[in-house]
Amino acid sequence: MSWSSRARICAWADMMAGARAAGTAATAPLGAAAATKRPGAELWDVHVTMDSKDLEAEIHPLRNEDKRLPETPGNPGHADEKLKSSPRQPRLSRCRTVVFFLSLFVCLFVVFVVSFIIPCPERPVSQGMWRIDYSAAVTYDFLATEDINRDRIQDVLFLYKNANGSNNFNLSCTDEGFSSPCTFVAAVSGASGSVLWERPAAQDGALVRCSVPQTQGSRMSSACILVGRPSSFVAVDLFTGETLWSQPPGFDRNTSDLSSLLQLPDVDADGAPDLLLLAQEDKEVSSYLYSGSTGRQIGHRGSLGVGGTAGSLLHVTRAGAHYILFPCPSSLCGCSVKGLHEAATGGASPLRRDLLWERMLNTTPHGPLGRSPGALRHLTHVPGKAGEDLLLVTSEACVLLDGQDLTPRWTFRTAQVFRKPILGHYKPDTPAVVIENGTGTNRQILLLDLGSGAILWNQALPGLPGDPQSASLPTADHRSAFFFWGLHELSELSGTNQTRPQDAQHSLYMFHPTLPGVLLELANISANIVSFQAVLFEPSRHAACVLLMGPAGPDTPGTVSVAKHKVPGRLLVLGRPLRSVPLTQDSPSCLAMPQARRGAVGLSVPR
Repeated sequence: MSWSSRARICAWADMMAGARAAGTAATAPLGAAAATKRPGAELWDVHVTMDSKDLEAEIHPLRNEDKRLPETPGNPGHADEKLKSSPRQPRLSRCRTVVFFLSLFVCLFVVFVVSFIIPCPERPVSQGMWRIDYSAAVTYDFLATEDINRDRIQDVLFLYKNANGSNNFNLSCTDEGFSSPCTFVAAVSGASGSVLWERPAAQDGALVRCSVPQTQGSRMSSACILVGRPSSFVAVDLFTGETLWSQPPGFDRNTSDLSSLLQLPDVDADGAPDLLLLAQEDKEVSSYLYSGSTGRQIGHRGSLGVGGTAGSLLHVTRAGAHYILFPCPSSLCGCSVKGLHEAATGGASPLRRDLLWERMLNTTPHGPLGRSPGALRHLTHVPGKAGEDLLLVTSEACVLLDGQDLTPRWTFRTAQVFRKPILGHYKPDTPAVVIENGTGTNRQILLLDLGSGAILWNQALPGLPGDPQSASLPTADHRSAFFFWGLHELSELSGTNQTRPQDAQHSLYMFHPTLPGVLLELANISANIVSFQAVLFEPSRHAACVLLMGPAGPDTPGTVSVAKHKVPGRLLVLGRPLRSVPLTQDSPSCLAMPQARRGAVGLSVPR
């Protein structure tokens, strides 16, 4: 604002103030000015009198008489457009407010419906301990777990031989064409111990392979394949217990031993994995190929040309070729599955060959792949750096072989390993293998580093001849909890005690690598244990031990029991010791835990 404008404004303000003080309105001609000297002022103030409209125009130069904004030369209609659109803004604001509150109301209504009206799915209550009994029966060394009733809790499958099924299912052996007694396959709920289904499956004993994919029209299912003596070959639906197919196996009724039932890739292009049965006939091992979807035999009988295949293993090389590995006297032998398929059908096979392995086999259908230090007792797969490696347990040493070229990675000299090794993790995400060296009072538990063969942990633990196989479970800290069976007290086999070994109690011990100096005793069991598994029933929730108990031999029927015993999520291993309760036919309890105030370690299962 210029100096002249400021002077005019000051003059007008002084003039109006003087008029109010005198009670009269001072008027003067437009443009007249009076010069007065204000008291105490060094400068003369100039009072300018002007009309009120002119003064308003001076104060608000951008406002016109009709209250409109001036139009710019470049955009003359801009002011009119703003005036036309200005009444719409309050209406648009009200619409936005209505939409906001309406959306908020809808969200709150949905939350209310989901939270209070629609019921949440009930999570099944899983019992920590249950037990079922079968009288006048025998059982076999077979336990498997699968979520059969789809409640996200693992269920238990097992075999038993009896004249009739349980009271819940009015099934007899004659219903499936078997004479009494016969072998039943049963599925039990892992949450409550109730029988889900059971049915006769074989006359006597069976080779069982579960979780075999099956195609039923447009949907995929899963089945348990059972091969029994003298001649039965049955596929049972894993979820319903219904028979999917039943075929004559095609092998001789006088077959002395059913060695292995292996699952192969789909060689007949029917959409389901196929099966390979190895059976001992006279002095050689015969091979039979079957369709996994129908059970029909593929081709004719083949031969491996060896006298025994106990502990055979299906191995896949890094080139994708399938080979059967089995023990030979002082060597590891192998046979190409592609060669067996081509010999059985007389045509080409979709399977592959590995040139390196063919050179090691010397272009023969079967033969030694390498020498082993002593008689080969066990052969198992272990995780390697670039696939699966092979762990050989012989009468003189344990040897880890590379899974492709079969070169030794390490050798651990030991003389008395009679059981199959168990895999686990002693350090986080570092595989380890459990070796049981020795028997009876001289047994020793060894944990070996799978990468180097070095001893990570060892413990003397006397055992009994009938002790079950050891087991392991993964824990939340990326390690494993290991379970071992042994004597309850060493004095039970001493000369001062008259207790017979077959009457001694089996004790279950647990070891966790975070406390290498502690071996926790979980249970004492006096019954004969046929099979044992440590099972993760619910991921991130609970694990349990499953025991299958029954008569020691198939010729003396007795009480067959299946029991589940939950492993507590937090085990107290220091302070006061755990008190064990014997598991007998009258008492299903196996574990009682007193209160302790110190030394707790958490063994939660992984999420």
